[in-house]
Amino acid sequence: MSDDDIIRLVEDDAPPPSRPEAKAWKVAVIDDDPAVHDGTRFALYDYSLNGDGIELVSAYSAAEGRDLLVANPDIAVVLLDVVMESDQAGLELVNYIRRELHNEAVRIILRTGEPGQAPERQVIVDYDINDYKAKTELTADKLFTSLTSALRSHMQLRSMIETRRGLEIIIEATPTLFDFRSMQRLAEGVLTQVASLLAVDCAGILILRDLGAGGRRLAVLAGSGCYRDCVGASNLEGLDGELLDLVDEAFTTRRTEFRDRRTVLYISTHSAAEVVVFLEAGKRLTETDRALIEVFSSRLSIAFDNVVLYSQLEQANADLERRVEERTAKLLAANRRLEAQWRRVRQVNDFQSEVLGKVAHDLKNPLNVILGRSEILEELFSRNADGAQAAAPQLRHIRSSALRLTSMIDELITDAMNDALDISVRNETVDLAAVVRDVAEANRPLAERKSQTIDLAISGELATECDPERIREAIDNLVSNAVKYSQIGGTIRVEAFPDGDGNIVKVTDSGPGFMPEDMSRLFGRFQRLSAKPTGGETSTGLGLSIVKKIVDLHDGSIAVTQGETGGASISIRLKAAQDGTKA
Repeated sequence: MSDDDIIRLVEDDAPPPSRPEAKAWKVAVIDDDPAVHDGTRFALYDYSLNGDGIELVSAYSAAEGRDLLVANPDIAVVLLDVVMESDQAGLELVNYIRRELHNEAVRIILRTGEPGQAPERQVIVDYDINDYKAKTELTADKLFTSLTSALRSHMQLRSMIETRRGLEIIIEATPTLFDFRSMQRLAEGVLTQVASLLAVDCAGILILRDLGAGGRRLAVLAGSGCYRDCVGASNLEGLDGELLDLVDEAFTTRRTEFRDRRTVLYISTHSAAEVVVFLEAGKRLTETDRALIEVFSSRLSIAFDNVVLYSQLEQANADLERRVEERTAKLLAANRRLEAQWRRVRQVNDFQSEVLGKVAHDLKNPLNVILGRSEILEELFSRNADGAQAAAPQLRHIRSSALRLTSMIDELITDAMNDALDISVRNETVDLAAVVRDVAEANRPLAERKSQTIDLAISGELATECDPERIREAIDNLVSNAVKYSQIGGTIRVEAFPDGDGNIVKVTDSGPGFMPEDMSRLFGRFQRLSAKPTGGETSTGLGLSIVKKIVDLHDGSIAVTQGETGGASISIRLKAAQDGTKA
């Protein structure tokens, strides 16, 4: 008997040999003979391949084997008996594993004590198995050899399957990662896809360094597991020193490094940014895992550049939209200014046309009178020496017509100035009572020529916020109109008094007053009303329109009332000065 045929027994109370934590390959023993299970355990108790041991799991029938394989999909090798509940129980289990569980990675070694029941050649051809041994020939060394060959085959096949699965994950993840439009969403997607790639839960953290900010700005864009709460940290608070050293080293060396169960990925981009991904996996990474991670990392640079470019494009679009809005607003404002200027130009043109028509019509008669009287004077002086005495009345007519012409021209000029495009009011605090008194005194000579009396009633000083020159012009128009339309020998009453937070100037004439049809045209430009001047004066119809415009410019108000015994009263109300004192 050779040493290979000797089964060495180990005392049950002997402590198991101590060895570092390592991966254990799962090996299933499915056989209805308990002695086979015991013998297999004794033969393989110290089995090791590449530093990894094995874990034996047992089933004593094909039915138990089915349940065992369903519960343990990570079984690497099955040592399977052929004859159990039936002569074909083991072979039927092979078909179940391959066709129903679709487990092509597990290696199946058939062991039979009755080779005649299942001829080797037929079994090898008809069933997807990896080895076929008779129990009588399966010594400890041959069992070791068969198991080692099966495990290596399983490792290669598993590596191919994992590589294919990893590449499928990378291909599926690429469109998703490229579709992200924010750096944080992309970072979260990277951690999610890495965990899926390794088929294990990972604690991870993704850190961005922006070289455009002087190479010192670090930010945690995403975290998983125990690093989930670190997202957004600008100075990496709460991270342990070893992790920070690994991250710093990755940024310095600019390379990916695998350390046992810790992995540090370095990713550089073309957009002045660097990324480091730190991972803590629940398993040691295989060569396949590392290769897949490196392939995956090589794709991420494009994804990060894509996000940066998209962000820059969004910013450029936002800047462009803002500039377009600003330019549009400027154009609209310029158009409004042009429209306003065009309206003013049309108003000026319309006014000029009115003035020219008025001059052509209303100034024609006084000029004809002047010309006619001049001709008469010429004839009188040519006939006799006493012509000078006879010419006196004619001179008076000429003077009267000239004065009328001058008055009309003054009113036209005043109204033209009021329509100027740069008209403005320069308010100051003035004594309205003094202004009213001055205007009344200036109009007394005109009233006296018509034997009229100006009755002045003023209540002390009246401090008022106004433009004194324009208000003087408005009050003068009211008083001169009252003189013009009051009867010969009549009375014009001029009052000035306070009223609440304002001051009122009221002018009452002794003329015929206004007819109902006059009221709608009272303040219109060039409006001839029903009343006629009582002293032969000429009216352009501009006086009251000038008064209304000046009062409106002062945010004041104007009111018209009819006297009970004839005549009309026109009142203007202006804002009193707040401090109650004049300038």
